[in-house]
Amino acid sequence: MQENKIETIIISPHFDDEIIGTYEVLTNPLIKPIIIYMQDDEERKQEALKLKNHIETIQVQLFQKSIPSMFLNPKNLFYFPDPIYEFHPDHRKWGAYGEDLLRQGFKNVIFYNINMQAPYMHEVKDFKGKRRLLEKIYPSQKNLWKYDAKYYLFEGYCKWII
Repeated sequence: MQENKIETIIISPHFDDEIIGTYEVLTNPLIKPIIIYMQDDEERKQEALKLKNHIETIQVQLFQKSIPSMFLNPKNLFYFPDPIYEFHPDHRKWGAYGEDLLRQGFKNVIFYNINMQAPYMHEVKDFKGKRRLLEKIYPSQKNLWKYDAKYYLFEGYCKWII
């Protein structure tokens, strides 16, 4: 990674959160994201590795439980789960980390969400493509979106001003 280059970094507490929460970012041809997964599960890691076969603009997929210091550049654009509207403890934990970076002066922190109670939610334009991608990449989790459309119908982004 070049020192002065601005990177887009998606923090994914679990395998599949990168698609569920930031599908529109991942599929934007102008963005070359770096995804950092915080989960340790070999089967699901193998599923996640298939994502680069479907989204060629992904620069790097890292499987770590922390953000490498080389990416902690205040100029980088970060996507973290929302620490307030997300319910899962892992999402809140990493969202709180994003909030901490924001309070330290990292101005480019965006929070993502799929919780339909969040006031900034919108309908995904390509929800069929999002569902297809989820089914191709994460077949082990298909029961999630088989019975609950929130995983592919909606997502939302929020930037805080502090």
